[in-house]
Amino acid sequence: MKKLLLLPLFLIGSMTAAKAQAPVTSGMETKNGPVMKFETDTMSFGKIKQGDVVTREYKFKNTGKEPLIINNAVGSCGCTVPDYPKEPIKPNGSGVIKVTFNSAGKMGMQDKTVTLTYDTDKTIVLHLKGTVEAPAATTAPATTPTAPQNGAPTQATDKPKN
Repeated sequence: MKKLLLLPLFLIGSMTAAKAQAPVTSGMETKNGPVMKFETDTMSFGKIKQGDVVTREYKFKNTGKEPLIINNAVGSCGCTVPDYPKEPIKPNGSGVIKVTFNSAGKMGMQDKTVTLTYDTDKTIVLHLKGTVEAPAATTAPATTPTAPQNGAPTQATDKPKN
């Protein structure tokens, strides 16, 4: 009987110990470490013409208790280029991530991303969304027909003059 009563206690104790030993996963905020908080992580560039270049600024603040160091910033493609602070951001300090999107060769709805890595293993993904439309059609300048020379026909249906 005592063994039956001890078995549930043993199982509960084992689960608690296993839970306490679980590894810390990437992206988890530490109690006293840096915390990167953005005003918004998604911005729109609206509708632009193919070939236009747009830049948006993502403002953030370090709400943690340690300096925040951005280790890397990578765009989802070569058309999306991030520019980020290379110096540490002090606690309660702020910074800006500039993201430039070049729409050359793009068409339709776009959702470009920038993945930031900070404090060695934490990541945040920023989104830049909008629509790329076809460039404005260029019209060829109107040409004035030239007078036929030497009686040559101007169109296939014209006959030479005698």
